[in-house]
Amino acid sequence: MSAPLIPVELIAPAFNPATFGQRGVVHDLFTRLRRDYPLAKAEVPGFDPHWIVTKYNDLREITRQDNLFHNADRSKTLASQIAEQMMRQYSGMPTIFKTLVHMDEPEHMDHRAVTQPLFYPQNVVKLQDDIRATARRYIAQMFDKGPEVDFAGDVAFPYPAEVVLTLLGVPKEDHGLMLDLTHWLFTYADPDLGRPGSDPTNPEEIIKTWDIVYSKFREYYLPMVAERRARPTGDVTSVIANGLINGQPMDERNMISYLVIASTAGHDTTSATTATGMWVLAERPELLKQLQENPKLIPGFVEETIRWATPVQQFVRSAVEDYTLSGQQIKKGDLLYLSYISANRDEDMFKDPFTFDPTRSPNRHIGFGYGNHNCLGQHLARLEMKILWEELLPKLASVGMNGEGKMAESEFVCGPKYVPIRYRLQ
Repeated sequence: MSAPLIPVELIAPAFNPATFGQRGVVHDLFTRLRRDYPLAKAEVPGFDPHWIVTKYNDLREITRQDNLFHNADRSKTLASQIAEQMMRQYSGMPTIFKTLVHMDEPEHMDHRAVTQPLFYPQNVVKLQDDIRATARRYIAQMFDKGPEVDFAGDVAFPYPAEVVLTLLGVPKEDHGLMLDLTHWLFTYADPDLGRPGSDPTNPEEIIKTWDIVYSKFREYYLPMVAERRARPTGDVTSVIANGLINGQPMDERNMISYLVIASTAGHDTTSATTATGMWVLAERPELLKQLQENPKLIPGFVEETIRWATPVQQFVRSAVEDYTLSGQQIKKGDLLYLSYISANRDEDMFKDPFTFDPTRSPNRHIGFGYGNHNCLGQHLARLEMKILWEELLPKLASVGMNGEGKMAESEFVCGPKYVPIRYRLQ
């Protein structure tokens, strides 16, 4: 029996970055897919066929079996045939970067182990005083600018970036450069955040942008790596620069890619989730009052915001052998598009999934992934968000939207790019 096929006109918007700037459109699309095509194939012109995985349990079944569903054999994110071909020509691999998410075992765990102890909960908690001081500073700056601010640009972008980049040893004067490169990498198709002058509709331009991003990170970090190898300081860059894989120094592309993912995904997903949290608060005044009356709900608010935002919307894996999933026959070599944003709204997993509920318990969202490839920095991200809300919420008498919020246009990592608010202080 042939695999069920999703009509092209239905699934094609999921292959377009602009679609994800319209959250209602995205959720309507994946709600229909979960109902009518929960596990089916998409054959969109210009792309190899993909299984579209929309259900929570299917996604978890795939991501807990790294030996059967690989990350490194093909592009880890949705890529056109032309784009993947060009990446192979450029780097000899299906991707330009070779980060942790682009690795399979044992390579993945060997590299992950280099920094993993730094992000254990018992080590992350030691950072809370410094993080709290940083949060208070950004809140003070917000109040100085107020009562009308863009919460995304003024707080949600720079606050997590400063926390992570400081841990890496990147000086404050270079944080703006790192934020720009982050946006060029993850939101290359967005007219406001993408690389100036680039044409996101041209695959050659996309590869050029990623090449520029990689080259700029390499140019920035190689002198820093040499310095940290000569005089380690204990920062995360020192740990990566001196990390050994099977007793040998890390391959240069792997090392630079490691630093890239730490310098970008290490804060961008937290930024997207934080901005989403404020957007929700600004639209629901009763929620602010609820959290102020019961601050113990803040951790639950953070978890629900992660589920609600799901900044990493999709990853792609490839099957290395035939496999039966939910009654469908996956063939060796098949590509699987894993929709995290769909799984976190799965009606079979979450009661009233389109209701924002900070009391949701249990909240088994997969906003940080699942299996061996779950987010390395998840405990740090949770702490950053918890501290920010602990410091900010008691000081607000009210907060509301001061215009229309805007989402970034990206089919991969996506979050609010503009959250205009107006607030009153207690």
